[in-house]
Amino acid sequence: MTAPERYNLRLYVAGSTPRSMLAVKNIRNICERHLAGLYDLEVIDIYQHPEAAAAAQIIAAPTLIKLAPGPARRAIGDLSNEQKVLSTLSLPITDLHEL
Repeated sequence: MTAPERYNLRLYVAGSTPRSMLAVKNIRNICERHLAGLYDLEVIDIYQHPEAAAAAQIIAAPTLIKLAPGPARRAIGDLSNEQKVLSTLSLPITDLHEL
């Protein structure tokens, strides 16, 4: 039996704004609910690391990028629509009654 794939996610935020903090909270909740133990989440502040934002071609924040498993996918915004985030990032969707 093969081990489940790990999800490598990177969230770009713009400082400690309420929208940025909400995006961090939302993606952590989504990951714990749907990917518990199977994800790595890196949060990057584009004000502190503008070179990282430029390299990733970030044009809006918050932006979430799923780096692995491929293909890479992006979601922009506060990530409050859980079903849309799951769909956009091709993450496994559990029973809709649990959402």
